[in-house]
Formats: sequence, C-alpha cells, structure tokens
Amino acid sequence: MIINLLSDTVTKPTPDMQKAMWAAEVGDDVFREDPTVNALEAKCAALFGHEAALFCPSGTMTNQIALKVHTRPLDEVICDEMSHIYQYEVGGYAFHSGIGVNLLRGENGILDGPMVEAAIKPRQDWLPKSSLVVIENTCNKGGGGIYPMENIRAIRQVCKKHGMALHLDGARIFNAMVETGDSPKDIGAEVDSISICLSKGLGAPVGSVLVGNQAFIAEARRVRKAMGGGMRQAGYLAAAGIYALDHHVERLRDDHAHARQLATALSELNWVENIRPVQTNIVIFDLKAPLTAAEILQQLLQKGVKASAFGPRTIRFVTHLDVGAEMVGRAVEALRDVRG
Repeated sequence: MIINLLSDTVTKPTPDMQKAMWAAEVGDDVFREDPTVNALEAKCAALFGHEAALFCPSGTMTNQIALKVHTRPLDEVICDEMSHIYQYEVGGYAFHSGIGVNLLRGENGILDGPMVEAAIKPRQDWLPKSSLVVIENTCNKGGGGIYPMENIRAIRQVCKKHGMALHLDGARIFNAMVETGDSPKDIGAEVDSISICLSKGLGAPVGSVLVGNQAFIAEARRVRKAMGGGMRQAGYLAAAGIYALDHHVERLRDDHAHARQLATALSELNWVENIRPVQTNIVIFDLKAPLTAAEILQQLLQKGVKASAFGPRTIRFVTHLDVGAEMVGRAVEALRDVRG
C-alpha cells in the first residue's frame, strides 16, 4: 500500500460521504434549481458572514473569477511571490483579466500592512492601477503558514484607505482556523471575497466555493459561465462539500499532529536541512548537497511513500484524512531507511 503524501487533494470520499452524495436532491444549477448546491452556497455564505456564495469546480476557478470581478484590464494585484495565483494558476491573471502582478517577498508567504502599503503604486498614466490584494491562508508554498489575524486586519485597513479590494485565497482556511481558534465570521469581516476549497483536507472529491456580497456573486456567476464552470446536477458534489463541512473540520488537527511527527523525524536525519516551520499539514524541507529531490523521492517510493519535489533539492509532504497514524509511523521508518 502506498502512503500518499503527494497532496491533500488525493483524498477519496469516505463511505459516509458517498452515502450523502447519492442521497442528494439535485436539479439544474445553471437555472439555480439544484437545492443541494443552493444549500451549500447558503451555508458557506452564512458561515463567513457574507451575503452570497458560488459553487465552482476548482479553487483556481474561484480565484480567477475573483480576480476578474475585482479588477479591470491594466490594473494590478498585489500578492506574495509564493501566492498560488502567481505560482500555480498558469498566469491566469493575465489571460483572463488582463492585469499585472506586483510581487512582494513576505515571511514564508505572509505579508503585513506596511509591506502592502509601500507597494501601492501612485496614480500615473504609465503605471498599472493597484486595485486588489490577494492573501493565501494557509500559504502552500510557504509550508502551510498561517496568516495572523493582526496581519489580515492591518492589510484590510490599508485596502480601505486606498480604495482597494482584499481577496482571501482560503484554500486551506479551515486548517488555519482549527489551529488559531479564529472564527469564520471574524475572518470574513476583514475581506471582500473568500475562496474556500472543499477538496483538500476536508476530503470532498471536487469543488470550491467563492464567497462575497450579492453584487459580487451575481457578476461572479456570469464570469463562471464564461469560463465554462456552469454545472448541471452538481448537487451530488455539493453534498460532499456539506458533509465535509459538518464532519471533517475538527479532524484536521490529526493531520497537523501527523505533519509535526514527520517534521520531528526529519530533524533527526543528517541529510535533511532547513525544515520550514510546521504550523498545519504541510512539511517542506531541503536536502543537503549533493542530494537531489528526485533521488530521495525515488528511494521513498520504493519504500511505499509518495511525495512531491518542490525544487531541485526541496521536498514537500502533505498529510490528510487518508493517511492515518499507522501509515505515518511507516513513513517515519521509511525516512530512517533512506540512504542520504
């Protein structure tokens, strides 16, 4: 059996989640007649204290819709250089929205208010208009780092001062909240829109939800259709999301404990260096030269552990609900057997 630490996107629906999916009442969501999709959207909007929400096939789509609705061509978005919208969405900000990016270097993907304010461009004919800030919580490439609420509030104040919007890429927002104890409504009050992923640690097979006010979501629905994201009997998928929100949030703590267990084991190995701070379910670490990620990953795969390269000498592990305590123990044994 393979212990799959490649990503938390590899999870399979649990038997109880499958039962909820097949029991779903469905309709045509493009006509807003799927009651289960409507229920998921209402649930997510209420959870974060916003007016409306929109169910989409992926987090990339929810992020790209948000960029499109919040900006106009020749604008720019301010974000950290590790942001998912910059690193892993195929340059969609340019393709869909005709905007630029103003990249900042935060601490493991985390920005603060003064950094953002210093990056805002003056209004000049030859400069793009700084109109949107995007923050990612948790930051994937930063090792699952959590955005402190004080940073979010400070960035929000900067955005208000300069008439800019603030979008939260909350792909792993529930991982953050179970650690900090911050409430969804507290976070929702500080941002104009939120992208919530259901298919990572929460364990649903497909889908993300975009949250915002009524006017924002009305326009987002039109953009979703233009991007090919209008779905029909999507309630089967929405039911998995509802089940995940009801049953899989608190158990994220187990994933975090397993990530810390892996990090502890890595800290004892003489071929490992620079383990990023482990706050949630992501472990990123570097290898001592001349080792390469490819050769270590090959050894691990031969021992039944699958993971991903995050650079020539960098590896990422991600824990999730399909990797239990016994499997983590086996992964630790495999690490100890690696020839570094």
